[in-house]
This record gives sequence, structure tokens and C-alpha cells, in this order.
Amino acid sequence: MTTKETHSKEFKRPDGRKPDELRKITAKVGIIPNADGSAMFSFGDTVAIAAVYGPKKMHPQHSQNPEKGTLRCNYNMLSFSVSERIRPGPSRRSTEISKITEWALEPVLMINDFQGNVVDVHISILQANASTRCAGINAAVMALAHAGIPMKNLVSSVSIGKLDKQLVVDLIKEEEDWEEGEGATDIPITFTADGKITHIQLDGKITKKQLKEAIELARESCKKIYEIQKKALKEVGEEK
Repeated sequence: MTTKETHSKEFKRPDGRKPDELRKITAKVGIIPNADGSAMFSFGDTVAIAAVYGPKKMHPQHSQNPEKGTLRCNYNMLSFSVSERIRPGPSRRSTEISKITEWALEPVLMINDFQGNVVDVHISILQANASTRCAGINAAVMALAHAGIPMKNLVSSVSIGKLDKQLVVDLIKEEEDWEEGEGATDIPITFTADGKITHIQLDGKITKKQLKEAIELARESCKKIYEIQKKALKEVGEEK
């Protein structure tokens, strides 16, 4: 048995999961009747909903892109989503995550034919226990597919953490706040269904070798997430 395997077997996560084990995932499409497309995605008790409106004319007119359509994401953690009530409305963090979500989704969207138009994606976090941006991206891409926005592929997103020297999948808040040893490293990653990265962030320290391992761990986890997203979209298609 290698040292890595021994470390992995001995390592205990706060919620009892194995290092490569995702929380229970729930995905549902078509949850908001008056939206053009909508979806819910959850990692355990982190719950995100997304609603899509458009394509529609971009206002004000000077914001229109005459060459292609525009994707506009709005990420928002609802004030009751965490135990300590947060101030409602945009914050520096929500603005940053909104932009990151656009970057994660844009490579798979085919909106060049919607010149001067905008597709609005509103993401709301109903409950937060870490990995909220990843849950939001997963909900958003399902809502876009439900709205009939042309796409080359779906994307799937997951967070990888490094707790001391151990890599783990799908962080919870307790792990994000890890203070033992070297502390926690958080790496949200988004993949297309065929394994291409559309978004990666790194908060903390990690070696080049472990970063490669983290990417492979995320790729395998995103394959599982993709199957759940695909199943939810297929089910809503069968209902029509």
C-alpha cells in the first residue's frame, strides 16, 4: 500500500464522506413557469436555482453588440441562505462570481446569431454550504438548455479542496474554513462534457503535481455530474 493510499484511508472528512465522494446531488429542470428556461441544482444542502430570460433586445441600445448576442449572468446569495443573515443586493463577491459564471458558460454557447440581443441568467442561492458558484454554474447551463439556447455542449462544475495534503471533492463550509496544518486550498473547476476546462480558480497553495491530480479528480467528478444534468434535461423533454 502506498503512502498516498494510506493517507487517503486514514483521512476523515467532517461529514464522513470519502475524499472522492460527492454529496447527494439533486437536479430538476422547469421549476419557474414564467421563465424561458429554469433549473435547480444542489450539492447536499447547497441549493442553486437559475432562470433564463431571452434572447431579447439589449437595453440600453449602446450596450448592444452588433456582431453577436450577449450573455449576462447575475449571481445572488439570498439573505436567508446562510445562518448569519447577509446584506441583500450586489456585493463585490457576487459581481465577481457573476462574471466568472459568464466565462465558464460562454465557450459552449452559440449566440452569434442573436446580434444586438441579450440572454439574461439569474442565479439565486437558496441555501449555502460551500461550492455555491459551482452549483450555480450547473443550474445555469441546465436552464440555458431548457430555454433552447443553442449550445455545443453542457458544462459541469465542481470544487476540489486540499486539506493539509489530502485532495477532496465538493467542499463543505467546514472544510473551506479548515485551519489545521497548511490550511485549506479551494479549486473550483468547470469542464465541458468532452473534458475541456472552461473555468478554473485557485485559492490557496498547491504543488504543480497536486494541481494535475486535482484537475483529474475534478474531471472524473464532473462526468458524474454531467450524467445527472443530462438525465434531468431528458426527463423534462419527455414530459413535453
